[in-house]
Amino acid sequence: MQRVAIIGGCRTPFVKAGTVFSEFSFLDLAKHVVAGTIEKINLDPNLIDELIFSTVLLDPRYPNAAREIVLRTNLPKSLSAHFISNNCISGLVALNFVADGIKSGRIGVGLAGGSESMSNPSLTINRKAEKFFIGLAKARSLNDKLKLLTTFRPGFLMPQPPSPKEPSTGLTMGQHCEISAKEFSVSRAEQDRIAFASHQNAVRAEEAGYLAEEILSLSSVSNDNIIRKNTSLEKLSKLRPVFDKSEKGSITAGNASSLTDGASSVALASESRAKEIGAEILGYIDHVEFAGIDPKDGLLMAPGLAVPKLLKKANLSISDIDFFEIHEAFGAQVAANKEIWKNGWDKFPDLKPIGEIPEDKINVNGGSIAIGHPFAATGGRLVLSAANHLKRTGKNKTLISVCAAGAMACAMIVSRE
Repeated sequence: MQRVAIIGGCRTPFVKAGTVFSEFSFLDLAKHVVAGTIEKINLDPNLIDELIFSTVLLDPRYPNAAREIVLRTNLPKSLSAHFISNNCISGLVALNFVADGIKSGRIGVGLAGGSESMSNPSLTINRKAEKFFIGLAKARSLNDKLKLLTTFRPGFLMPQPPSPKEPSTGLTMGQHCEISAKEFSVSRAEQDRIAFASHQNAVRAEEAGYLAEEILSLSSVSNDNIIRKNTSLEKLSKLRPVFDKSEKGSITAGNASSLTDGASSVALASESRAKEIGAEILGYIDHVEFAGIDPKDGLLMAPGLAVPKLLKKANLSISDIDFFEIHEAFGAQVAANKEIWKNGWDKFPDLKPIGEIPEDKINVNGGSIAIGHPFAATGGRLVLSAANHLKRTGKNKTLISVCAAGAMACAMIVSRE
């Protein structure tokens, strides 16, 4: 079985939705990073065997958006491309599809990534309006059309943005996370501390030039614009809760990730193919584990299972991992999953605790609260960040953990050697 090598990649700056990238669609952002990855590592496009790309805010006009990337760039038009979507783990799922193709020997070199334009979501109409317009299109006679027109209501013309609610529960991710925060007794102070550390670490990484190594500027924008250099615990503590507005609420705009525009792309190859074409190997994707639970047990709590399962299958412990990239959908979600990893979970009695993760190993270059979270692009950012930091520090292993709506999660180990 071939080992999966990470041979390069890039991302756009991650920027707050509705700001400097408002003019770009998710396809515009995707094209930019795919072309940028190829140019950055001087990869012959004809050597690419497959492209897998993802987004979460779906646009029905592009049922295979990955293929549109091929057709709208200088990639060979014969290149097969596949599109996937799985909430916040979409980017990691795309990478895993390519990795599996490499392990089996089906492909030698592949590109994977994700793109999100939260500034430009596709709008829909309500169900009654859908039935009305479908019926109008199907009506054959003028009398049938006129009869149907009498049922028209002005509200049919009102577009609807993508719903933030979980289809199976009717609650938003923030509402679900408030439930978990209370269940695991996660304090407001701990959530704000996680957010503050995210910004502080991101500021240091930006000043050291680490983030710039990942970023491909676009439209004269070369930096993430959500990182707050001058934030403080005092400022964070003054923000009001946004999901549970009672005195029991604890999740604020400051300790949650922001709506973000951005894209990322990663090039993978078999170890033998990478050496054959002279590509630098930044690291390897060695292990991947997915998990899913009942949303009623905690919509964003599946990492509590995915990470222990991954470590068990890889025969590793926390002490074997040099860094942890834990996606920060919310500070409360990070804290609650850490509690499970440390002490286990009574809902899953067979789950063995893995111990406490040292704080100085977590999100050392900032997390999603500070850098931003363009849903499908976060997975690629985390893999690039992991590989680059292992290279610059000479360390060997980073564990990535990402939660997702649908009560799913992905855990992945990136190794240097």
